[in-house]
Amino acid sequence: QVRLVESGGGLVQTGGSLRLSCTASGPTFSNLHMGWFRQAPGKEREFVAATRWFGINTYTADVAASVKGRFTISRDDTKNSLFLQMNSLKPEDTAVYYCAASGRKWGRERDDYDIWGQGTQVTVSS
Repeated sequence: QVRLVESGGGLVQTGGSLRLSCTASGPTFSNLHMGWFRQAPGKEREFVAATRWFGINTYTADVAASVKGRFTISRDDTKNSLFLQMNSLKPEDTAVYYCAASGRKWGRERDDYDIWGQGTQVTVSS
């Protein structure tokens, strides 16, 4: 069973940047579709970005419209790691960010993913 651990969250001012990391332990990371979701207080967990895996370090990226142009998702299969580079952060980006993995389906829905990390808090001050 793959286990996911996020890191890199924190407090940043509006306009600042953060880089989130998700490190996987266990077998078969490299053939998993991986994604980032976030959940703000009182709101549903929402899709942020995902990678559709085709081969070692070969993938396509999908990014939500709300963060497109500001956030970049990437992965390094040789290091069992997924990343989210977040630039030009806004207060509305404040949320707990979750890493997720799927061995069966790629998509933007929570139900597409089987394995979740514990989350990392991102707070953007105005």
